[in-house]
Amino acid sequence: MRGLSVPSFYKIMTFKEKVNGLITEALLEKPSVFLVDLAVSDSFKISVGLDGDNGVALQDCIDVSRAIENNLDREEQDFSLEVASVGVGTPLKMIRQYKKNVGRTLIVTTNTEKIEAELVEANDVFIILSWKAREPKKVGKGKETVQKEQQIPYTEIKEAVVTVTF
Repeated sequence: MRGLSVPSFYKIMTFKEKVNGLITEALLEKPSVFLVDLAVSDSFKISVGLDGDNGVALQDCIDVSRAIENNLDREEQDFSLEVASVGVGTPLKMIRQYKKNVGRTLIVTTNTEKIEAELVEANDVFIILSWKAREPKKVGKGKETVQKEQQIPYTEIKEAVVTVTF
């Protein structure tokens, strides 16, 4: 009788679940830091993306890296590990990221349009963007500057990126 081998998909999933548990445990001590992205490749390369309500310090990345490294057995499964803060220009993925970026300029892409505007509000259901636009005058010739505001539910956002202005 031949032994049953576990398909690699299941092996990766349980490995990823174990890594996710270790990250969750490590972040219990850092309530302002949160997991944004976790990927485990077929070759067991672990990539962890962190964000924080007040940014992510290098020490936060080191602590999470050690929590994973010290609790996985390389004899059982060899792996490589990368823990980093999500970079500027990385699309926002979580409501918590929108909330921490209120007051900053975003480029938001929906199914119908692309808007560059200030994020003035973010709650659990939608965001509100505000910007100035040049539109034709209602009376007479020429254009006037008008203040625009738009509420966009998270379900309609395809991508949102914080813009960096210098």
